[in-house]
Order: sequence, then structure tokens, then C-alpha cells
Amino acid sequence: MSDLFDAKTLDYYSGEAERYLSSRPDNVSRHLYSFLEQLQVGAHILELGCGAGRDAEAMIAAGFEVDPTDGVPEIAAIAAKRLQRDVRVMRFDELDVLNKYDAVWANAGLHHVPRIQLPLVLQSLFQALKPGGVHFANYKRGTSDCRDTKHRHYSRLTLESLRELYESSADWEIVSSLEYEGGDGYEGSPSPWVAITVRKLR
Repeated sequence: MSDLFDAKTLDYYSGEAERYLSSRPDNVSRHLYSFLEQLQVGAHILELGCGAGRDAEAMIAAGFEVDPTDGVPEIAAIAAKRLQRDVRVMRFDELDVLNKYDAVWANAGLHHVPRIQLPLVLQSLFQALKPGGVHFANYKRGTSDCRDTKHRHYSRLTLESLRELYESSADWEIVSSLEYEGGDGYEGSPSPWVAITVRKLR
């Protein structure tokens, strides 16, 4: 495993992009609309790990300015066809902007970041947000990191360790956090998750 990103995970998504995305339910994240309710229409949203582009499509249709990104060129190309616009290829550790976005949406992506790198990635998200900006992310729930049958790396977190991770990484205000059971169409069975919404205090 690289200190910066997990190459096996990226290689998997690169090689299986079409098959993986076609296996996913074509509906938006269950958390998306409650997230958008916290924003002014027209807010500038950075999406990390846009996948097929379904969440970005819904956000654009709702009147938001969206910057969809994905760390896998093959996936970004598929999303670009759906959205009829450019989708930037960017790994999470490559984000390097200051006070640019009103919100950062990271659905089912940051859990692939090696745990040792998560604080640095969260600090870069904090810096990318304007003061008062909002960030959402969800992670597989668990007490230890693991790889699944597809060799993808997961940094699994409990609700307590998730909150501690954010509170220690930057000056975040925790807006909400929860545990839930989520489907995983590609694995074929439900799995436990944790989710968090935070706000940049300054």
C-alpha cells in the first residue's frame, strides 16, 4: 500500500469501470437531498469520487454548480458522457485549493483512503471549503481496515472513531453522524456504514 493512495484499489476500478458502474443501482445517494437542503441553490459543490455521475446529475438539475471529479480516468470518462461535460481526473490526495467551494460531497469514496492518510485528506477538504462550508462523507463501518474479495482497501470506522477522526483533523463542527445498513449491489449483500456531515467553522 502506498502512503498516498491504494494502487490496488485504483487498478481494480480502472480495469472494471464499465462492469462496476453498470452493476450499481441508478439512483442517487439516500443522503443527497438532506445534504443539499443545507445549501443555497447555486452553491459551488466539489464532488469527490463521482462514479457514474448520477449524484452530480441530480445536483446540477437542482440548480447547483458542481465540479465532479474521480480518481480513475476510465470512470471519469463514463461520467463525462452521462453529464455531457468534462469530469476532472483527481485523486483525493491531489486536492490543493483554498476557500473555493461551498460544499464537498464524498459519497462512498473516502473509505478507500489509507487510514494513515485520512487526516491529511480531511485537512485538504477543510482548506478547500469556504468558511461555513459543508462536507458529507460515508464509510464502511468496522473496527479495522480490510480488503474485500475484489482486493479493494477499506478504512472502516465506528461512529465514535469517525467523529474523533474529524474532530482531530481540523476545526470541524459536526452537524450530524449516523449508522445505517446500506446495500452493495456489486458485493450482493447489505453492509454496515457510518456517515457524517460537518461544517467548516472558520
